[in-house]
Amino acid sequence: MKKIISKIFLGEYFIIVLFGLLLLFSCYFHFSFGSIIAKNFWLFFTEMITFLPFMFLLIGIIDVWFPKEKVERHIGPESGIKGIFWVIVLAMLQAGPLYGAFPVAYLLWKKGCSIRNIFIYLGAFSTLKIPMLTFEIGFLGLKFSILRTLFTLPVFILIAKIMEIYFKNKQFDIKQP
Repeated sequence: MKKIISKIFLGEYFIIVLFGLLLLFSCYFHFSFGSIIAKNFWLFFTEMITFLPFMFLLIGIIDVWFPKEKVERHIGPESGIKGIFWVIVLAMLQAGPLYGAFPVAYLLWKKGCSIRNIFIYLGAFSTLKIPMLTFEIGFLGLKFSILRTLFTLPVFILIAKIMEIYFKNKQFDIKQP
């Protein structure tokens, strides 16, 4: 029993327990922010629970269907502009929130994708998804979307190149989940 209590209040569950207690406290005393927080938490939680299983299924299919040699050849360290093109296309064709890009980025890294192309993929995923571009064109116009893309894409490529140079001689390892 002492182990459980110390784990709850001193360990990894402290923030979760504190969050729950604050929600109960605010609901009991009828604070409006508590019900708003609970409602938003439930909306985000249901979105994540409905999105993540499909994302992990997609990752499993990609992991099985695409051999490491093919990934290294097309988007690996020696891929050049062709690799940049392919990761941008991959990022544009996906949908979903940004947290869905990180498992794909991990899979690409595991399959031999260059660190430069990983950073380009994450940048392109956050700004160039086709569903997002259609909304942007509808609300802000085609000219704005083209100009924003022409400004942001070179910035992502430059940042990715800087990160590649920074990580080149570093011995880092991505831990297995």
